[in-house]
Amino acid sequence: MTEIIEIHNQESNGDWQPFVGEETNDLLRSKGFTSQDGTLTEGGERILDETYRIMQVCGNPNNPTNNETGIIIGYVQSGKTLSFTTLTALARDNNYQIVIVIAGVSTNLVNQSTQRLAEDLRYNSRFDRKWTMLQNPNGRQDSEAIEATLAQWADPTLSNDRCQTLLITVMKNQSHLNNLVNTLSGHNLSGVPTLIIDDEGDQASLNTRARWAARQNLDIESLTETQVSTIYRRITVLRNVFPHHTFLQYTATPQANLFINIMDRLSPNFIKLLTPGLEYTGGIDFFRNNPNLIQEIPPAEIPGINNPLHEIPDSLKSALRIFFLGVVAGEPKQPPRNRTMLVHPSRLQGDHVEFTNWIRNTCNSWQRLLSGTDEDEKRELLDEFRESYQQLSETVPDLPGFEVLTGNDLIHALRYTRIVEVNSRSGETPQIPWNVFYSWILVGGQSMDRGFTVEGLTVTYMPRNIGTGNVDTIQQRARFFGYKRGYLGYCRVFLDQVTIDSYNFIIEHEEDVRNRLQEFHLNDRHLNDWGREAVLNQMLNLTRRNIIYDDLNRDTFGSDWFRINAPHDTDELIEYNRNALFAFLQPRSNSFSQDAGHPARTEDQKHLVARLPIGECLEHLLNKLRFTRESDSATYSSLRGILKGYQEEHPSDECLLYLMSANSIENWAPRTRRLNRNDEIQQLFQGRNPRTGEVTYPGDSEIKEENLLTIQVHLLNIRDTEYVNTPTLAIWIPEHMGTDIIRQA
Repeated sequence: MTEIIEIHNQESNGDWQPFVGEETNDLLRSKGFTSQDGTLTEGGERILDETYRIMQVCGNPNNPTNNETGIIIGYVQSGKTLSFTTLTALARDNNYQIVIVIAGVSTNLVNQSTQRLAEDLRYNSRFDRKWTMLQNPNGRQDSEAIEATLAQWADPTLSNDRCQTLLITVMKNQSHLNNLVNTLSGHNLSGVPTLIIDDEGDQASLNTRARWAARQNLDIESLTETQVSTIYRRITVLRNVFPHHTFLQYTATPQANLFINIMDRLSPNFIKLLTPGLEYTGGIDFFRNNPNLIQEIPPAEIPGINNPLHEIPDSLKSALRIFFLGVVAGEPKQPPRNRTMLVHPSRLQGDHVEFTNWIRNTCNSWQRLLSGTDEDEKRELLDEFRESYQQLSETVPDLPGFEVLTGNDLIHALRYTRIVEVNSRSGETPQIPWNVFYSWILVGGQSMDRGFTVEGLTVTYMPRNIGTGNVDTIQQRARFFGYKRGYLGYCRVFLDQVTIDSYNFIIEHEEDVRNRLQEFHLNDRHLNDWGREAVLNQMLNLTRRNIIYDDLNRDTFGSDWFRINAPHDTDELIEYNRNALFAFLQPRSNSFSQDAGHPARTEDQKHLVARLPIGECLEHLLNKLRFTRESDSATYSSLRGILKGYQEEHPSDECLLYLMSANSIENWAPRTRRLNRNDEIQQLFQGRNPRTGEVTYPGDSEIKEENLLTIQVHLLNIRDTEYVNTPTLAIWIPEHMGTDIIRQA
């Protein structure tokens, strides 16, 4: 019997209301998202609500045509697969005839995704025949299966609930995508609503020749097939096969997708943000809320060309001890879930061999010492384990006693933990049979990055440096994020200090991007309206450069002045800004007083000053003033974004507002300044006076409080022009408020 679940507050989103039917409900039940009374749990309601909202901005299946591109952003290891599986079920409930999942760049990832979809949709354990599943379709037999399935939907005598939905998984590979297009192209796909899900949509799909095209001054809308990268071309051709389709990019690292040119064929026009469940532990949990889970690997123990290692580093031994104590502590739980350690030394397979041998030799040595008769060596080793035990007890309140964890069970853990190289050195990358062994140590590199699921991961040892510093690459290495709230205290992440700093900066960047996109997520605003900018520290790059068509500019704020260089750029705005300024000042005139200073100051070295709430100055002054010179407006917009974010976190903080050379608001003598060759103010700040001897005026640049946001408002007459009483700004951003911005030029 079909159950309809009511979704609230949907009136303003989209022009159609999806139907939540048996397929979606049964999926959520089978995944354990229902209570004993059959109602959805809080987690189930969250998943259903988010999936419903995604479905609603996909194409209405009753319309004849549709061509939409959306991006769905989650966190690393936060359950994106469950989201698009639920969306697949909901698409089935709403008579979508085809769902295609572009499932990864390797055979292992495609197999993993296909098996997960089959399991979650109960494909092999049910007999209602709602699905036809094909993996990497190619050839006559698959084409006939597609034809037979589509014929059901075209048959007016057959009810839709008896028709099968095609579920196709395909590798993100030029040959497999080409085979899929060839298999589909012989069929009539008019009026066939289709959902195309690009899992890890920032990887391999985008045009890697975009930067080349920009350097050749080629119009991005007019690129030919020979001027774009192969997989990008294959995906574009695949989309062109379907008159009615929605293309969804699922990713936790959306930097590339968001900063490609908005006229690019894969630039998303809508966005939805996924919320992780309560058990999820991500960057904030590890690096902010529980920094003691992060351990620094000393520089001397980081392998490199100039620092070759000849024996196992002490920090790796420490990581192993913590891991094995956690293995023993976790095994009595019924049923015991996996306990895994991940070692990621570099991308080089030679390093994998070396680290694997070190780990094997260490485990054998410890096993021999603990089983042997040399009490002195045994005691020395147990003392080292005791030190690790003390560290672990700081984050695991109910940790079993030391003697319990270091008896025969520890010897068994050392003996029976599987140690595996995860790379293609011996052929195909090995699949991990998680249900066969309880504890694992995996040593590898790239094969354990994006999309690789590690069950029960507790300890990560990653001496690999950040390389070129691409945010998306570093972020995808964080396999230690995931649903592990219940055993978070057993987790440890060993990194070098630069990588630790990078993750802290990436967390700031990630949350900033999500905050900036929140309005577009909630109100279904078109993403072309989003100004492409985000917080990003200077030590990091946004993404790989070859896919970015437009230039990227950087703004650095903190312990420095920001100045408007061309306040006269648009004539009519001079009067507009002047009116906005005095409209703000006049109701607050009683808040101003003359600043303190040397009694010998000249009149133009005396200023009015007031201490006002930052939010008030931002909303009613800075947001009202308009400056149009591109070099001013973009940076000024970035600065206001930073101040807005700061004010939201510190709503009671105040700033200083100076009216430079003002005796009163009504008696404010403008200063005279000249323009340089670039048509910008040559020198806004008045300097120190006198330059030698006793200082009577320290200079405009010192009219501030070091640790307080300071806004100077200047009125200028610009020499040899008709511009008079022209308002302009200089803003001091203290170090604690400062940040770096990256933006599309």
